[in-house]
Amino acid sequence: MSVEPVEEVQRTPLVTTLAAAATYFSVAPGVRLNVRSGPGTGYPIVKSLPEGSRVQIHCQTPGTQVTGPYGTTTIWDNIASGQYVSDAYVNTGSDGYIRQRCS
Repeated sequence: MSVEPVEEVQRTPLVTTLAAAATYFSVAPGVRLNVRSGPGTGYPIVKSLPEGSRVQIHCQTPGTQVTGPYGTTTIWDNIASGQYVSDAYVNTGSDGYIRQRCS
């Protein structure tokens, strides 16, 4: 019985792979975007993003209807824990959902 040498496979850590696959979307030009604690204009502002910001969208959820540079929508983008921005101000290239719904 002979034994063939086994080729060693280089594995990339999952965290590195996911970070490389992260997609960031531009906020509308010339806009300082309010970030809210929930998906609607009735939620408190937790911070403002400066002009030229880019955001990573973790999930999306329906909320208050907002009109902005990219149309009128009820979609809100979750950009971090407890942080939401209206999709009307984020250039996702779509009028619909591009991420899973927030749970």
